[in-house]
Amino acid sequence: MIRRTLVASGVSSEVVRIRDTDVHFYRAEKGGKGPPLLLVHGLGSSANAFFKTMVPLAKLFRSVVAIDLPGNGFSPTPARGPLPVREHLEILSEFRRRMIGEPVFLLGNSLGGGMVLNFALQEPQHVRALALVAPAGARVADDRFQGLLKSFHVDDAKQARVLANKLYAKPPLYILLFADELRKMVSTDTVKSLVREVTPADMFTPEQLSSLTMPTLLIWGRQEKLLPYEGLDFFRAHLPANAEIHEVKGFGHMPQMEHPRAFIERVTKFAVARGLVHA
Repeated sequence: MIRRTLVASGVSSEVVRIRDTDVHFYRAEKGGKGPPLLLVHGLGSSANAFFKTMVPLAKLFRSVVAIDLPGNGFSPTPARGPLPVREHLEILSEFRRRMIGEPVFLLGNSLGGGMVLNFALQEPQHVRALALVAPAGARVADDRFQGLLKSFHVDDAKQARVLANKLYAKPPLYILLFADELRKMVSTDTVKSLVREVTPADMFTPEQLSSLTMPTLLIWGRQEKLLPYEGLDFFRAHLPANAEIHEVKGFGHMPQMEHPRAFIERVTKFAVARGLVHA
């Protein structure tokens, strides 16, 4: 239904073959003048997580692209099985090169925030600016880290409702009523593989964060319930001094879903202040 709604509003739904993987993505172009904006979703999510924000943002940015990472959304899991984080990054890199072809404003939510941060560290020359929305990757106490991973061990609708309450400041009724759909989304082989793979050693170091050179925005919800608050402390302590850090009242883990207007306003103000778009 979301894809039909987006297509009806003029957003294209496309597929590109990258290596042995079909990668689905949305592209919105509505007359914006700013650099291309590439949106990357979180664990067990999809490009649909940005459906409320793509068209408005496309009035600011020349092209707004939301990718379904392999094994998520409309991008199938490769025949050889789920991909590790390293290959997700390689596919993201090749996708940017082939389907966009110029430096981008990168925005990622949750695991997608960790993905785009990694991308920016590896290919800073291809990143005009960086927006991290409730990003994964902070170094926190081991029990907090393990608790985060356990949140994605969802075996039934009851556990799915618990997760929904962590993902949203105030979960919409339809999410709670159709909790089994959320269970299916976070019980895929791709999600299970990534949860098994990640370790505390994979988290970012202070030196990595402080080395970022591009304009950087961090959005963290004051009602964040999935990620430990120590994560915000870590980013606040180690991101460059010129990074913008917004702890926003009313925002949960997925503000682009719950508060799209306020979310767009934050992104727009940052883009204007950093000269990416004109007011």
